[in-house]
Amino acid sequence: METIKKLTHKFYQNLGKLFYAVAASDRQVRVVEFNKLKTLVKEQWLDLDPITDDFGTDAAYQIEIVFDWLEKEGNLEVASCFRDFIDYKNDQKHLFTPSIKKLINKTAYAVAAAFSGINKSELIILAKLDLELKK
Repeated sequence: METIKKLTHKFYQNLGKLFYAVAASDRQVRVVEFNKLKTLVKEQWLDLDPITDDFGTDAAYQIEIVFDWLEKEGNLEVASCFRDFIDYKNDQKHLFTPSIKKLINKTAYAVAAAFSGINKSELIILAKLDLELKK
């Protein structure tokens, strides 16, 4: 059980990195993008599994925590965050079911579109994500 718990927390943490990379791809993270992510976490990700942290908080909140931490640190290393997610995905392929991949894409597109639609930088990273998730 402990191994599954660690994998699940890492799964959500890497999603936080991915969604941050999408939002920061244009070198600026806007409040509306983070608010959209928080809404989607509550509406889509919380019911995904019953895993909680040591404090009884749903593990899906790790998405928000990591995103927020990266933003507060001023970490605009989009390529590094995206690469970390892809490396994790490639190492843990069994976690990435078709429905999970669809939810990841849906969330990434919604975050990118949250502020004035999808710009060129966001479109590029979304295309890369789509290609990676099809592998």
